Amino acid sequence: MPDVVLISGSPSVKSRSVAVLKDVRTQLEARALAVTLINVCEFPAEDLIFARYDSPTFAEAKTAVDQASGIVVSTPIYKASYTGTLKTFLDILPQQALRGKTVLPLATGGTMAHLLAIDYALKPVLSALGATDLLQGVYSIDEQIRISPEGELWMHDDLRARLHAAVEQFASAVKARRNQSAPPPSGG
Repeated sequence: MPDVVLISGSPSVKSRSVAVLKDVRTQLEARALAVTLINVCEFPAEDLIFARYDSPTFAEAKTAVDQASGIVVSTPIYKASYTGTLKTFLDILPQQALRGKTVLPLATGGTMAHLLAIDYALKPVLSALGATDLLQGVYSIDEQIRISPEGELWMHDDLRARLHAAVEQFASAVKARRNQSAPPPSGG
């Protein structure tokens, strides 16, 4: 059972938002959290587009989301909103899928002009899915992230510091939530 599910809403398996999400994964695993990654772009397009809620394709992902204590949602921002790829996946999830979970939204965009996309586009849909422990998101712009041809990630110091602080807060909340739901030790 994963402690955390990472949901990549990027339409590509190689992008800045995916690279940031993988960095978050490394940070969470270093904090002894079990992590599962869902790349929405890897699901069959027809199942997503036609909202085939009962498709067996989504069973494992739905179970992982259901069992996790924390969810990290990462998306590029296009035209001041999250991707359609992400929206189609979120539509597949049950209505209260994020209830009782700590949620951290991440977004990457071309300019600072879309900084509020997390607050005005992404957070409302996450709230509609029941998220009540919705942390401050981390928004980054393209110039703060570079990926070498070998796949090495470089982040601006400011972004790295903001992301590290967000992951620290998220990991603490997830561990506290996990410990609350753990069965008490058996005495004897």
